[in-house]
Amino acid sequence: MNTYDLIMKKRNGGILDKDEITYIVNGFTNGTIPDYQMSAFLMALYFRGMNDRETTDLTMAMADSGDRLDLSGINGRKVDKHSTGGVGDKTSLIVGPILACLGVPVAKMSGRGLGHTGGTIDKLEGIPGFQTSISEEAFIEQVNKVNLAIVGQTANLAPADKKIYALRDVTATVDNISLIASSIMSKKLAAGADAIVLDVKVGSGAFMKNIDDARALAKEMVSIGRLAGRDVTAVITDMNEPLGNNVGNILEVIEAVECLKGHGETRLMEVSKTLASYMLLASGKADSIEKAKELIEEVIENGKAFEKMKEFVEAQGGDSSYLDNIDKFEKTKYERVIKGKDFIEKYGDASGGKTYYLSECNNEEIGMTSLILGGGRQTKEDVIDLSVGIKLNKHLGDKLEADDKVAVLYGNSLDKIEEAFNRFVGAYKITDTEITKNPIVYGVIDN
Repeated sequence: MNTYDLIMKKRNGGILDKDEITYIVNGFTNGTIPDYQMSAFLMALYFRGMNDRETTDLTMAMADSGDRLDLSGINGRKVDKHSTGGVGDKTSLIVGPILACLGVPVAKMSGRGLGHTGGTIDKLEGIPGFQTSISEEAFIEQVNKVNLAIVGQTANLAPADKKIYALRDVTATVDNISLIASSIMSKKLAAGADAIVLDVKVGSGAFMKNIDDARALAKEMVSIGRLAGRDVTAVITDMNEPLGNNVGNILEVIEAVECLKGHGETRLMEVSKTLASYMLLASGKADSIEKAKELIEEVIENGKAFEKMKEFVEAQGGDSSYLDNIDKFEKTKYERVIKGKDFIEKYGDASGGKTYYLSECNNEEIGMTSLILGGGRQTKEDVIDLSVGIKLNKHLGDKLEADDKVAVLYGNSLDKIEEAFNRFVGAYKITDTEITKNPIVYGVIDN
């Protein structure tokens, strides 16, 4: 077996077996296969594609390339969730405590934000004292005690994926369904959960821009999970505008608190409750989605979900008093209000007489607005400002009057706020025709 022959086999449309795929993955990970050959292999794969079995074998080879988290010491059926990334997505902070107080163990490894998408670990680090790096023993002990722990990904979890992704990023081979699915699922399978619920985002702020591609990715990941012996469900949700009202690390923690107290924005709550329902179903704690939703509503209304969030924060060293009194969180030096007239003057007739609605949002640009303020990273080494961000008061389809407060920008640099202002206003379009709002949940794929 040699790399040249495998490149040619895939280039010519051949089907690779498990040993051949493992040979390629292991060789590239340990350095015996050079970048130029792996680049050629990835390009052949990009154009020729992979079948379900090849994609699963690629996923398993990457999952086996480093450590696998052993969760056997955790009592009960472990359920994890994963989002494909978006703007304002703080559902892990909402879903985790809900599931935990219903007796479902959630042992979660999460990432940091990069580019226009946010990261759960960055958000949690906005809570003073919160520790995102704990030992595996402490991690398992905490899940058994609290039913919830969220930590940063270990350096040696699916290292092949990290190395392959870096090469894909510079060889124009990122947007291939099999490669995307195997990248995501290799880390999830290595993380050891019994069941996984995937939140596949679709829209202008997501990697998948249209529903057909999102559905194809969801089906591919569910297939990988099933072939690997895991219970996997995918929920396809909208990312054509930010999820919820807040974008920015501390601001999103504050919004998660509001949701767990029963005061969440409608679309954010619908996504969170849907994900939580399918996780509860996968855990065996509910026998139907209807029953799961009843249980979820109950723990939000009686305050148990919020109390569980505080318990979880305290268990990882965080100061839960910030959740009781959100005014304690660090504030920015400056604020900039964005009003309806800022959009009307740019896109419409400022003389009056017309009624306008927010019609389109380039959501990736909203994420970049937060990055400009200092709330995101362009490289993994960048230091972010946890306090900055955006608060939205209007969403797509909402009526737009000149004096309406559409959003507020929070920052610590006036120059950055001015740049962010222009970026934010430029991200939207308005119309004088009333529009139908997008659904927030497009569908569920479980087989």
